[in-house]
Amino acid sequence: MLKGFKEFVMRGNVIDLAVAVVIGAAFTAVVNALVEGLLNPALGALFSADNLKAAWTVEIPSLSGGEPAVLAFGAVVAAAIQFLLVAAAVYFVLVFPMNKMRERAEARRAAGATEAEVAPDELSLLTEIRDLLAARKE
Repeated sequence: MLKGFKEFVMRGNVIDLAVAVVIGAAFTAVVNALVEGLLNPALGALFSADNLKAAWTVEIPSLSGGEPAVLAFGAVVAAAIQFLLVAAAVYFVLVFPMNKMRERAEARRAAGATEAEVAPDELSLLTEIRDLLAARKE
């Protein structure tokens, strides 16, 4: 039972996934700091707010006269910007280079296959040598 679990864990895909999760968590912290520390305050300043989350808010009065409900459209925009930044960074840092590496490997494999198709095999070479030797004897 433990042997099967060990084989499962030691498979390349599981380890790669674990590394990706750790790197993703660390990268998310960097993007969060970028968005929260730079982009949100800068975009919020354009709308006379402390940050983007505080911008574009709409207060809806309560029917009971209590605290009004607040629709925070700026928070939605901030989350969308953060998502787009993470998605773009993951694409350009991980996905794009991996796709290029895969394309190059496939091109090398295809070039190797065509060379193998063109090159004669061992049997045909031996047959040709035999025929040449037989022609020399005559």
